Amino acid sequence: MEWYYTGLLLFSILIGFLFIGVPVAFSMGLAGIAGAYLFLSPLLIYQLARISFDVASTQLFVVAPLFILMAGLVSQSDIAEKTFTAATKWLNWMPGSLGVSTVAAATMFSAISGSSPATAAAIGYTAVPEMLRHGYDKRFAVGIVAAGGTLGILIPPSIVMIIYGIITETSIGALFTAGIVPGLVFSGLLMCYVMLRSGKQSSPETSAMVTWGERFRSLNGIWPIVLLFCTVMGAIYSGIATSTEAAGFGATAALLLTVWRRGMGLTGLNSVLLRTAQTTAMLLLLIICGTFFGFVISQLGIAHDMVDALMRANVSRWTVLLGYIGTLLVLGCLMDPASMMVITLPLAFPILHRLGFDPVWIGVLVTVAVEIGMITPPVGLNLFILQGVVPRDINSMDIALGSLPFVFVLLVGLALVLLFPELSLWLPRTLG
Repeated sequence: MEWYYTGLLLFSILIGFLFIGVPVAFSMGLAGIAGAYLFLSPLLIYQLARISFDVASTQLFVVAPLFILMAGLVSQSDIAEKTFTAATKWLNWMPGSLGVSTVAAATMFSAISGSSPATAAAIGYTAVPEMLRHGYDKRFAVGIVAAGGTLGILIPPSIVMIIYGIITETSIGALFTAGIVPGLVFSGLLMCYVMLRSGKQSSPETSAMVTWGERFRSLNGIWPIVLLFCTVMGAIYSGIATSTEAAGFGATAALLLTVWRRGMGLTGLNSVLLRTAQTTAMLLLLIICGTFFGFVISQLGIAHDMVDALMRANVSRWTVLLGYIGTLLVLGCLMDPASMMVITLPLAFPILHRLGFDPVWIGVLVTVAVEIGMITPPVGLNLFILQGVVPRDINSMDIALGSLPFVFVLLVGLALVLLFPELSLWLPRTLG
């Protein structure tokens, strides 16, 4: 059977399982088993056990639960609230100062959370009521928080980048470094949009007089962020520790910094540990089944034959890349980031890598694309997360419509990363 018939049938089986409601991880595992049984050899199904052991026992996978634990600890504490307060003190002179402060707080909190939903929930809990109190349109307010939350998976440490690094065997340290400059660019774009829109409508809040003493005192609330970022990123970039060891340092430091803070205690710690275990188990199952699905695709030679067909047809490699990014943007309306990556990367990454694209740059593009999906209706994950933290008079339609303009702002940022790869690659090359 030709490779395109085999590939079409294999992905049809996968889509069929997804359509009837089978969870993504099980759908990929069952599709891989069906592919091995129908097109290869039933004996290859035993590879699923080997892959399960390899993935679960690899030292690299320890990075994910440790960063998830670190994100959970800081999200459970009052660090996000104090970060937002500090941002409002320092940026109160700007047009739309509360909106700009929300983006700034999300940017700082992203540097220690690694999670978009965690950033959106932690910042939104404080920022949305404050913006509503000062006369912000409710859709504009939730849109700012939803978009600012997406920075949590672009600015390192990033759980999405860890998943990409594990699946594609790309250096997680290099991916973290590559996300810093694009993350700051996206933050700047969001701030500019907030100021532009607030300036046109005249900023709803009044600029209260803030003394320099109050500003400097507010910095006392953000020192945990600075300490955690320096602990994790400093250890990686200086070469003192690997990504896994740095994650361990970060989780330990986060525990010591937050266990005594308001909102934690034994009850909060128990909740954090439970969520960490649940999220880690979900990711482990996704990566195991996704790796097995990719193994079957590799054994069938689908990616290799597809590259040969594209080259014979003289299809531009940029067309292939744009097609994949477009696919991720569409899937973002329907799936969560981890599921999108695990389903598409086993086929797409070998093709893009063989076409000559830098794996680190691809990682940043994929992260940005799934980041946009986090606020794209109808299934943007941040939209659902915000529904649980905003006031009750804001419904899901308000959140979706409020986030929509920010999708276009993020698309501008995606275009910049596409047009100027050095935004992602300059810092990793400089740091070696």
